[in-house]
Amino acid sequence: MDIARYLDTIDRLCSRPFPARHGWSDVGRAGPGYWTAELAAGGGEEDGDEDCGGRAVEQLEAYREGIAQRLDERLGTRSPWSTLTLQVRMARGEEIPEPWGSVGVLLDEMSLWQASDSDRWVAVGVAACGEPEDFRLFAVVTEIDPP
Repeated sequence: MDIARYLDTIDRLCSRPFPARHGWSDVGRAGPGYWTAELAAGGGEEDGDEDCGGRAVEQLEAYREGIAQRLDERLGTRSPWSTLTLQVRMARGEEIPEPWGSVGVLLDEMSLWQASDSDRWVAVGVAACGEPEDFRLFAVVTEIDPP
C-alpha cells in the first residue's frame, strides 16, 4: 500500500537527525532543521487517455487525505494552512526561512501538525506545478516553526 510506504518515509524523517548543510537527501531537499520529501508524482497522458493526468491528480489528493487521516490519529487534528501569506510576504521581499520559503513556492495549501512528543512540525500537501504530470505529493518535517 502506497500510503503505508509514505507514512514510513515521514516516520523515518521524524526520527532522523537533520543534516548540517543544505542539499539533497535520498528523499528530496534537506538542510539544517528540515527535510522535504517528494512522496509521489502525477502521471501524464498514456495510451491516448486524455483524462489520465486528471486521475493522477485525484490519486495524489487521495494519498494526501489518507496520510492526513492517519497523521490525525497519531499527532492530533491537523491545521489546514494556506501559503498565500508566505507568497505575499516573499513578493514584498521578505526572507522566509527554509523549508517554508520553498513550501510557499511549491504548495498553495497543506495540512500541518506539530508532533506532541517533539518540537518537529509535519506538513503534507500536493504541489500544483502546471500540467497534471507535474503535480507532486510532498511531506515536510522540520523543527523550524512556520512563519
